[in-house]
Amino acid sequence: MNPHDVFLEQAAVPPDARGALRSYLELLEVWSARANLTAARTPEKRVSVLVEPALALLPLLRPGTLLDVGTGNGAPGLLLALLDPGRPVTLLEPRARRWAFLREAARACGRADIDVRRERHEEYRGAPADNVTVRALRLTRGALERLIAPGGQALLSWPLAGAPRLAIGRGRPAVYRHAMPVVPRET
Repeated sequence: MNPHDVFLEQAAVPPDARGALRSYLELLEVWSARANLTAARTPEKRVSVLVEPALALLPLLRPGTLLDVGTGNGAPGLLLALLDPGRPVTLLEPRARRWAFLREAARACGRADIDVRRERHEEYRGAPADNVTVRALRLTRGALERLIAPGGQALLSWPLAGAPRLAIGRGRPAVYRHAMPVVPRET
């Protein structure tokens, strides 16, 4: 049995997602020794610090695409992609080592379809996404809103004026939702 298995089960990770998450966590452990991807050094900590917050975000996602800005070690964007394998996902990470890790992790976890880009949010020229996640980076309202599709949302780890804080469970990191209005079609 893999050392992460008991903690993935305790966290109520769906059984069909455990294999991919196990692969991610094992790769993260190996890469962290040389690329400083996480301070979570034990299987229990990796699941509680990385996987459980992604599980809490999963029901907040709207249908459609996901863009994760500043993905770093894969949380939450890559983890959400592994928990929801049918969702189109783009990960933005400008730092070379972290970008290389994300590419390898997506491939190793069976999600070679994930678009892993080595670029900053200002450089992103792809389509706006239905869901944008931003964890360890603060963007201006204008920079954030150009990434979100009409009717889409951003889930943020920091307060933005007018973005309500969501209740996602006791002891979980704060999450704020910034929704973009649907733009009516001109007739």
